[in-house]
This record gives sequence, structure tokens and C-alpha cells, in this order.
Amino acid sequence: MDIEKLLKQLKEQKISVAEVYSKLKNLPYEDIGFAKIDHHRQMRKGFPEVIYCPGKTPRQITMIAKRIVNHGHDVLATRADKNAYLAIKKVFKKAKYYEAARIVAKSTGRRTQSTEHRVAIITAGTADLPVAEEAAVTAEFLGLNVERIFDVGVSGIHRLFNNLDKINQSKVIIVVAGMEGALPSVIGGLIDKPVIAVPTSVGYGANFKGLSALLTMMNSCAPGVAVVNIDNGFGAAVMAYTILK
Repeated sequence: MDIEKLLKQLKEQKISVAEVYSKLKNLPYEDIGFAKIDHHRQMRKGFPEVIYCPGKTPRQITMIAKRIVNHGHDVLATRADKNAYLAIKKVFKKAKYYEAARIVAKSTGRRTQSTEHRVAIITAGTADLPVAEEAAVTAEFLGLNVERIFDVGVSGIHRLFNNLDKINQSKVIIVVAGMEGALPSVIGGLIDKPVIAVPTSVGYGANFKGLSALLTMMNSCAPGVAVVNIDNGFGAAVMAYTILK
């Protein structure tokens, strides 16, 4: 694509701003050999490319992060261990490590949290916290206002009822549960907000590393419940952001 020609056409009013935006949003990406970094994802999705750390070396993670920052974007690295964090920290002194969420974030501070876009992130048990924190930190990175409500599962349902007022103040609800995965259906039957269900791999043998919770959530009879992949807190947060933006 000839960008100079495109801009001249815009200047001469031969093409609209919307048409230029439509043509430019598919460009560009930066090829650094082991990765092709999508610098226009911010334009298309509203947030920059996110680094998924497993399978990448600390050097590869850092090189990708540098390129993202060089283009003026924030960095979010998911499933990051301490080695990944220390590598990023050497380059970006203000990078933060959210250990429970396994996330490294480096923000420019331009994205502020919205008081309007409120998301409740709920867990059935304390063991579900790592996945819930991945969702919470991602949501906050994306500018959402997060309400954390933890350990209110069906084995003590009165704990949930005591928090219904807070839950109803949110516009989207993320529910994280392992074991049999019943909590999203219960919440989905009590509120009129979209529920994003996140099955976790928490549980004993017949949980099948989250499969039982996944199937329970997918077969929910409560309307308005959608399901993401097992342990995918990041995906749940992005879906909430997509709904709200």
C-alpha cells in the first residue's frame, strides 16, 4: 500500500478519514525473525499486542517488549515467571510484577480506570485466585474498574447472597470456578448482567483438569452465561472490555 498516495488523496478530499482508517488498520507489523509484532492491534482492538510468555526466552520477551514500547504502546506480558520479569525490569525500571496473576505490566499511565466501566470478578474458592487475578490485572490494565469478590462458592452460598448488592453494581460479571463449576449458573440466574464464566483446573481427579467445570458452564441453563477456555482469565477480561467499550 502506498501510504503517501493515500494521505495525498485525503488532503485533496478524494477519500474520507474513515476510508483511510480502514485501509491503515491492517498495517503494519514488524518482522524481527522469531516474531512478527502487530503494532496496529491498538487501532483494531483498542489495546496493544500482549506477550504470552511460555515458550519464549527472556531475551525474546524483552526484545518484543522493546519494540512495543518504541511504538508508544503499553506492555502486558502474561503467564510470566520471575525470570521474565527480571529481564523486562532490566530494560524498563518501572515495570511491575503481579505475582499472583503472573503478569508483568509496563504502563505509560495514559490509560485511566473508568468509574463507569465496572467489572465484578468473583471466585468460587481461594484456589481460583491466580486465574481471577490474571483477569483482574488485565481488566485494570485495559482501564476497567474492578470489584474483587473472592471465595463465595456454592458450598457456602450465603457468602454470595451477602455480596449481591455489590455484584449488581457492575456491568459485566466474571465468575471463576473449579471443581464442578456451578457458581456461574447460580449467579446467572440471579442477575441481569452478562456473565463470563471461567473454568479452572482446580479440583480432584474427576475434575479432569478443568474439563468438568468447563462442561458444566457450557451446559448452563441460566441465560446470559458465556464461557472462555480453562484457566483463561486474560480472555475473560478482554471479553469484558470488548462488551463495555
